[in-house]
Amino acid sequence: MTIPRLSFIAMLISAGLSLPVLAAAEDSTARHPITHEDVWLMKRVGAPLPSPDGKWAVFSVTDPAYDSKEQWSDLWIKSLADDTPARRLTFSKGGEGSLNWSPDSRYLVFVAKRDGDEAGQIYRLDLQTGGEAQRLTTLTLGARAPRYSPDGKQLLFVSDIYPGNSSEDDIKQSAKEHKDRKYSARAYETFPPRYFDKWLDDKKVRLFVMDAEPAAKPRDLLGGTRLVTLPGFGGAQGDEGQSLEALWAPDGKTVLFIASTNRDELARASGYTQIYSMPVAGGEPQQLTRDRHSYHSLKFGNEGKSLFALTEAEQEGKVYDVTRLISFAWPFTSTTPKVLTATLDRSISRYVLPAGSNRVVFSYEHAGLEQLHSMNLQGGDLRDEKSLPTGSINSLATGGKAMVGVWESSIHPPEVYAFGASAPKRLTSFNTERAAGIDWQAPEHFWFKASDGRMIHNMLVKPANFDPAKKYPLFAVIHGGAANMWRDQFVLRWNYHLLAQPGYVVLLTDYKGSTGYGEEFARAIQGDPLKGPADEINEAVDEAIKKYSYIDGSRLAAGGASYGGHLANWLQATSTRYKAIVSHAGEMDLIMQWGTSDSIHGREVNSGGPVWGDQPVWREQSPVLQAGNHAKGTGFTAPILISVGELDYRVPANNALMNYALQHRLNVPAKLLVFPDENHWILKGENSRYFYQEVHGWLAKYLK
Repeated sequence: MTIPRLSFIAMLISAGLSLPVLAAAEDSTARHPITHEDVWLMKRVGAPLPSPDGKWAVFSVTDPAYDSKEQWSDLWIKSLADDTPARRLTFSKGGEGSLNWSPDSRYLVFVAKRDGDEAGQIYRLDLQTGGEAQRLTTLTLGARAPRYSPDGKQLLFVSDIYPGNSSEDDIKQSAKEHKDRKYSARAYETFPPRYFDKWLDDKKVRLFVMDAEPAAKPRDLLGGTRLVTLPGFGGAQGDEGQSLEALWAPDGKTVLFIASTNRDELARASGYTQIYSMPVAGGEPQQLTRDRHSYHSLKFGNEGKSLFALTEAEQEGKVYDVTRLISFAWPFTSTTPKVLTATLDRSISRYVLPAGSNRVVFSYEHAGLEQLHSMNLQGGDLRDEKSLPTGSINSLATGGKAMVGVWESSIHPPEVYAFGASAPKRLTSFNTERAAGIDWQAPEHFWFKASDGRMIHNMLVKPANFDPAKKYPLFAVIHGGAANMWRDQFVLRWNYHLLAQPGYVVLLTDYKGSTGYGEEFARAIQGDPLKGPADEINEAVDEAIKKYSYIDGSRLAAGGASYGGHLANWLQATSTRYKAIVSHAGEMDLIMQWGTSDSIHGREVNSGGPVWGDQPVWREQSPVLQAGNHAKGTGFTAPILISVGELDYRVPANNALMNYALQHRLNVPAKLLVFPDENHWILKGENSRYFYQEVHGWLAKYLK
């Protein structure tokens, strides 16, 4: 279908024209080039959660520091009825998460790890009487994701047990036995054994329910059910273990949750999650959906008569499935949902159901932006909602008729906004003063037609004190994913303006495989994981040189992380046009990456078959196997900066070590940075500062 047209202002942005009203008001002479301190010390504003009565919004704010011991994260509250400034609710370094309001808007529950807690526990704050938050749980393995029942009397939450446990005493004893073991070996019979930066353990995820009062006894809802005995039972894997997304049915007597029953097949099949329901009083869960879809983001709407969800319908042999918004009648009368966004060729990122409205509001990625749209509850009358014409929505929630979220752009760090019938209204100002002092410009957008016929979207970021009469080196920065998109947003790990700051023009290209341009575009890397995307990046560089006279085509660099690192390695292996390459968490050998990373099935699908088959992609698009290009003078000439986190299990460090070994074997200038305490990303302040210094130093050495 045709994507809803952009507003006139948004079209100006897409065409590369500036919007003075969205730019920092000060003249550039009064502002300074961005520094790492500007990036790292910006307040980090979390997703706001409005109260059910629509009067308040609560959100976290992290006050960052280079020394993690000095970093604070607390809850703040903002009135949605007037313009009084937000005020701080908690004063604790540890931080709070998993917020949930009681239905009467009096209590706020959250998860925190406070004095005496060995694991995160649920706390309750009384906003009517004030005072300290009360600890509601004291579980050995902690608690997470609390949800109030519709009558406010009970809490549903997620916790863990060890195999064979049936009580908290059992869990406590098992935890002691694990702690007292004389050996340090890990043993596995399931796949994968590790995830991102953690070796997995033998804990099992469970749903619990308890009275919403201190010292209440939690009850394991799933204990003793046949469902949890299935070898493939589990939840979605996350940083804190597996999760079982759950919510209360409107009658308060039934709980719905999302679970998988094929986790034991993850080495040879895609994992998928289904919707289950069970009585709060106990019993065997009932499976409501039976297909190879993955469901998530459940919400009740339409006065409890409809159940909404997001879903991806697995298409056998495909690498990417668009995320659709669907609805079921409630109570269930059919397991076949109504697909509201069936004709919208975009993945829905998030959605809300404002009270008193017959519309669903949602956002999706498109051409570097993420903005608000809506349709009626039957899936018709698609409209653009009133949102800011550039930048990205990165959270959205409703309470009563209030709709709040976080909006940001590359030159406007995140703040809380109110959305709705009127124009978006900024509710907080945690970062506005610091941002106003920086000399930066909004990205310039441009498109071009690639040789394969696809229209390719790009953003161009200019350095401070930019002078169009001068010549600037170009740094093509490549996003990871590949199912991802460069967004007009403020980022920590590859901040566009900080990369450009020494005097580079930064080019951000959404190559094929990116999201935000439809299902076929994202699937186009299947069977062509590196060569095709890299060709489009090279063509984007050519287009930028041709289009912008201030770019010096003789001084080019390229770099990226994760999939962007894969592509950076491929560009170094197959091209001689770049004077310098930066590769973080980049693979060198598709076969080695298949066998050592924490996911393998998707790699087989993308390459057309298993590594022992006859698919040539495994060999023809592994950067290390292109080493013969060095002798031919067609590759492996650019000096390369290689970096890796030693705790990275998504793209394990052996890729970086192989890359570094190959560069020395070929006598190509190379430098290896190993971060022993980092994972797939560089998340610690001083490590981040050092990384940017090394990147800037490497580019300066070979471009200037």
